[in-house]
Amino acid sequence: MTSHQITMHHLAGLLGEWRGPASDYSTLAERIRLLVIDGRIKAGARLPSERALAEHLGISRTTVNSALADLRASGYVRSRQGSGSVIEIPGRTGDLPIPRAGDMLDLSRATSSAVPGVHAAAERALRRLPARLTTDGYELSGLPTLRETLAALYSSRGVPTAPENILVTSGSASAVSLIARTFLAPGDRVIVETPGYPHSNDAFRAAGARLIPTIVDGEDGWDAEEFASSVTRALPVLAYVMPDFHNPTSRSMSASVRGAVVDAAARNGTILVSDETTAELDIDRLESTIPIAAYDTAGSTVVSVGSASKTMWGGLRVGWIRASTTIIDRLVAARFSFDLGAAVLEQLITSELLEDLDAIIAYRRDLHRASRDTLAASLTRDLPSAHLHSVDGGVAAWVRLDTPVSSALTIAARSRGLLIGAGPWFGLSGEFERNIRVPITATPDAIERAVTILAEAMPEASAPHHAAHRAVL
Repeated sequence: MTSHQITMHHLAGLLGEWRGPASDYSTLAERIRLLVIDGRIKAGARLPSERALAEHLGISRTTVNSALADLRASGYVRSRQGSGSVIEIPGRTGDLPIPRAGDMLDLSRATSSAVPGVHAAAERALRRLPARLTTDGYELSGLPTLRETLAALYSSRGVPTAPENILVTSGSASAVSLIARTFLAPGDRVIVETPGYPHSNDAFRAAGARLIPTIVDGEDGWDAEEFASSVTRALPVLAYVMPDFHNPTSRSMSASVRGAVVDAAARNGTILVSDETTAELDIDRLESTIPIAAYDTAGSTVVSVGSASKTMWGGLRVGWIRASTTIIDRLVAARFSFDLGAAVLEQLITSELLEDLDAIIAYRRDLHRASRDTLAASLTRDLPSAHLHSVDGGVAAWVRLDTPVSSALTIAARSRGLLIGAGPWFGLSGEFERNIRVPITATPDAIERAVTILAEAMPEASAPHHAAHRAVL
């Protein structure tokens, strides 16, 4: 395994406000362990020297040495004379056993199995494939039929759109990465939500951007004035928002906030990237909404991103971008160095499924409602100290804990066979220790099992040696 150095500045940013009153070694070791579990520190990363850690963090070398010893004992660090301390993923440890593959319940991703009809749609798509075999198969903008269908869908929702306004990509992650690579240069600022979607943040970081947070509160959603102030002050090249069923909080922007956000971005020349991968997953939202692009009267500010993965199936790696033709042309030109187009067969399958979109959404609605209601009942029964924010759609619930033990709870749950996203995974600096994300894309049975495990793990997470965590926030 090839090692690479993680800088002290980067590590300090990942650690965030890790200290409690004691700032003891176990608190530091546990935070680093969570960063490894969450993937924010990669296996093979070489940590800064003990001296550098002690000086930068303002703690003694004895504390650093003890934290590294703790991590070595649990299999997360390998130290060699002259080589420093290197991060590892443990295979099997004494205090953090790794369950057998078949026993692990993975709720770290808000994903689900395919909707009924994917196989039949694939068969129909295969019958359409011969007509495409006489071409070279490289469709930089996407198949014309799929772009036409998507354009009609946006138009029906109040956003007049032509096929020329659509670019088909290999999933929404590919779309966000393409946008980042096209418009960002190292050092450019990007406004992102916190809590927010970590994989999009990674795409902006990979392009060298500086991330400026805007808060999405679990109860109240977005603060339009705070967002506008951040845009005016930072003058970001891009601002990234998830206005419908935000992941992880499940909040949706009101009409007034949508208008204010678009207006702030337009006034300051900021491109507003609207992630709408969860937008169709309504369960019982009371307020009807229209896409945020409908508020972009000039048509040059909002870039909308959609995907087939959350509604149809994650195995369909098809996403799309809806924007002005000027922006689409720039993205197509930049795509040559990124990829050469989405898979033709998957585009054909997606095109077939879009014909039955209403039935697909109704199917997802029933599944997500059942899982949401099961989560609420299970928390009330097994973990009554946790608070469930209202969830009227989307893919996840943002559960608030009564004490800041999210990191410890995640680790304790993992040793019992549950992988789940700790609150800090969705922040920029280690915040949100009072929250944990529970996907409602999981089945009701999986939700019940997960809550049972969390309830069993809570006493360990709240044990005296985690007292420092309880003092945070």
